[in-house]
Amino acid sequence: MCPADTETIGNGEPAWWKEAVVYEIYPQSFNDSDGDGIGDIPGVIEKADYLDELGIDVIWMTPPYDSPHADNGYDIRNYRSILDAFGDMDDFDRLLSELHDRDIRLILDMVLNHTSDEHEWFRKSRREEDGYEDYYHWVEGDPDQPPNNWTSGFGGPAWTYDDTREAWYLHLFHEKQPDLNWRNPEVRREMHDVVEFWLEKGIDGFRFDVFNVMSKPEGYPDGDPDGGWIGMEHFSDGPRIHEYVGGLYDDVLSAYDVMTVGEGMDITPRAAKRYCGPSGDGLNMVYHYDHTMLDYGDGGWWDIVDWEVSEIREALTKWVQQLEVTDAWNTVYLGTHDTPRIVSRFGNDDRYHYESATMLGTLLLTFPATPFCFQGDEIGMTNYPWSSREEMRDADATNRVELAFEEDSAEEFADVADVVRYRSRDNARTPIQWSGDAAGGFTDGEPWIPVNPASEEINVADQRDRTDSVLSYYQDLIELRHNEEALVYGVYDLLTDDHPRVWAFERSLGDERLLVALNWAGRTSRVDLSDAGEVTSILACNYDDPGTDLGALALRPYEARVFRLA
Repeated sequence: MCPADTETIGNGEPAWWKEAVVYEIYPQSFNDSDGDGIGDIPGVIEKADYLDELGIDVIWMTPPYDSPHADNGYDIRNYRSILDAFGDMDDFDRLLSELHDRDIRLILDMVLNHTSDEHEWFRKSRREEDGYEDYYHWVEGDPDQPPNNWTSGFGGPAWTYDDTREAWYLHLFHEKQPDLNWRNPEVRREMHDVVEFWLEKGIDGFRFDVFNVMSKPEGYPDGDPDGGWIGMEHFSDGPRIHEYVGGLYDDVLSAYDVMTVGEGMDITPRAAKRYCGPSGDGLNMVYHYDHTMLDYGDGGWWDIVDWEVSEIREALTKWVQQLEVTDAWNTVYLGTHDTPRIVSRFGNDDRYHYESATMLGTLLLTFPATPFCFQGDEIGMTNYPWSSREEMRDADATNRVELAFEEDSAEEFADVADVVRYRSRDNARTPIQWSGDAAGGFTDGEPWIPVNPASEEINVADQRDRTDSVLSYYQDLIELRHNEEALVYGVYDLLTDDHPRVWAFERSLGDERLLVALNWAGRTSRVDLSDAGEVTSILACNYDDPGTDLGALALRPYEARVFRLA
């Protein structure tokens, strides 16, 4: 793509990471090369040609580091070592080389907020060894009374009493994920060194996990007991967070041309501007959860509520409008390793599987932001029909289910099955369905997590040979995004701010004008878009024989069209 005329675009200077299409790989579920049932780095290498054919520019890999996997790799035991089940550092170096040979960049998930309780720093800290006493958040006190009322993001209290040190330690997530104390300058130095280690190996950037909760206030005040995540107002965008993020940029990141993406917890566009760009803390972009929290009711994880197209349209449009003409760039995603499958959540995974999967892909790849696609979404993978606690692996869901049993709000799995099937992160973590063979072509052994039985109908091998598949549609849309500069740098103009089912918007850059029309419903929806002008060509559509009369546009169930305008 040619560099854009910076006078015609907002959001600062052109950059490779703005033009990239990112593909998230969850390695243990991607491809198993040795038959042990766990995906690995050599397995990713085996599929490098597939990734090249798909057309993506960047791989974001979730943590490949040594870990006991209490939270599937986000509990890191050694930041400078590869998990044995994934391979070794030579395998990683070979993967990096294979990807770079295909002009695909690699960014890694980096967990700055916490480690595993098996990390040597925590083992030394709990024994109060010299220099490590304050590497984590420790509070002495009554073993029966936590220091405050903060809760974990996985449910239950955010504090665990340690009998070795005879004190409480903080964990905003799993009890095996103690939070690092970034107030300690030695912790900051250690983490800066870790980031620099991987950049010197030649990787192309980082996705920083829950980066904006690293700063906790002195005294650990109680949180609002009526809040969904109690204490969030104290540790989200905490008191010294800009010092910590800015310091990481100044000391390390500023010396490299890399992509940096921060996962923001309870973050707003206004807060994002302070983290991004040279006028902020130096990150390239953040991503948020506004559109993925729409189906949460007052009861939190257990409370599934209906959402409207207007809500997701408003949530994502707000971010575009508030970040435009700033140096904070936008991101867009619909699914990750932390969310259910997008066609099951936002589309129709039964009657309109192809149509809704491709409609969602159209939004993802035409929206004004760097798009992030999660593995398997390009073939329309669906949620798994969970039928027992034994099938589950997700630390978040299993913890909540166990608490429900302990609190007698559930007596058997059937009592929680509907919520688990809808909400569990395990939905995204079932193995890639490479074929309709046993174990979906993922492994020759017993997979670490069940393979979705839908693999017989939904798999790469079948879709790779068809031009009318979800996979082929994604390939075409990725190519279109690469060829149309307006889809990257173009101004976004919402055309249907009050339509109950249709989301239509224009992307314009200089004389180039593109119109995207999406029907988010399982029935035909009509809309008048004649004010947008005249259609000169159709660039994409997930149905045959699309019409071009914008004055009487009838969009079929989950239909997506991309027009070029005069």
